[in-house]
This record gives sequence, C-alpha cells and structure tokens, in this order.
Amino acid sequence: MTNAEILARVDHTLLSQTATKDEIRALCDDALSFGTASVCIPPSYVRFASEYLNGRVKVCTVIGFPNGYNTAEVKVFEAARAVADGADEIDMVINIGLLKDGKTCEVAKEIAAVREATRGKILKVIVETCLLTEEEKIAMCRIVGEAGADYIKTSTGFSSGGATFEDVALFARHVKEPLRIKAAGGIKTLEDAEKFIALGADRLGTSRVVKIIKTEKEKENEVSDPAY
Repeated sequence: MTNAEILARVDHTLLSQTATKDEIRALCDDALSFGTASVCIPPSYVRFASEYLNGRVKVCTVIGFPNGYNTAEVKVFEAARAVADGADEIDMVINIGLLKDGKTCEVAKEIAAVREATRGKILKVIVETCLLTEEEKIAMCRIVGEAGADYIKTSTGFSSGGATFEDVALFARHVKEPLRIKAAGGIKTLEDAEKFIALGADRLGTSRVVKIIKTEKEKENEVSDPAY
C-alpha cells in the first residue's frame, strides 16, 4: 500500500485541550499537502476550519467528547451546531454507562437522534473499546448499524487504551454493510496503519501518520539537495 493510499484514509487529528488556532491552521495545511480524508478538530474551531479549507478537505469534529455522558439532547444540539458551522463529519461518543446498565435501547435512540440531526453528513460512533467487554463490542456493531450511522469507531484516544488489531478484526467479523470501521488512538507507525486497514478499518484517526510521512519527505529532500 502506498503512502498516498494510507493518507486518503486518515482523519488528521488534533484534539488536545490546548490546541490553538495557529495549530489548527497548520493541521489544515498539512491535510491539504498530504491528501488526508479529513481534519478532526474540536467543535470550537469548526467554523474557522470550514472557511479556511473551503471544501478542499473535509472537516470532522467530535460530540460528547471524550466521556460520552452528556445527555442525548446536548449531543443533538452539539451535532446540529457543528453541522451549521460547516462540519462534514461527526464523531460522537456513546453513553458508556447506559450500555453497562444494559439500556441498549436508550443507546440506540441517542445515536439515532444524532443521526437525524446530521442527515447528509458522515456519522461515526465512538464506543471506547478499552472499556467494553467482547459481548458489548459485538452488541455495538449491531446497534450502531441499526441506528443508521456510517462508522463504528474504536476509541477517543483519551481513555485507558486505543485501537487494537484484535478489536478491529472483531468488528470486521460482526459489522454489516454499509457500516464501516474507524480505528483511532495509538496508531504509531505506517506499519500499524497498513495493518489496521488490512484488518478492515476504512478510516484511521491519528496525528502521527502525517508527521511520519512529512519527516520522511523532509529527509529525502535534504539528501537530494545539492547543498546538503
């Protein structure tokens, strides 16, 4: 798989609490230069990024992030506001406590409500696999698909663990088309990225892949520079 093919599946991500407008602008510039699928940024920067990118790269943001325990009404408001600000893609966090309580119907209703508020946009549902049992992960493959979302996403990157090869392989065995898989959190190398894709991930949430390829390109330019 070529670097360009990997990059085309990357949601180039900056979700740090300290993210500044200049850093978001630089993230957008790198996304443009390297051809990523989107930039994934905090909701407060969506309008800025949407105007700055002007349709050249998709803008993704997060809802109920990172803990997921906002009420459904708050998540719907957040999602609708993000769409109004120009978001093309929405990554929402489920209410994990509801799932642990066995209230799967309420989890499904919440996802469906956010789906309704984001019609015409890509909706990805973060289930935070590091906090779930295998039974819960399998159940979420069904629930997310039936609620009409486009992707099931492994992780926020803010909990006790990120994407694992085992979880993506598990999802791949249990999702039904057209539901797709996004792996996020802890994708450290190009080899990791390629393996996640081979296992069934259609999208990757990562800040590192672009940095790795950017560094490689800079080194190649130094070697080819006659003044080097």
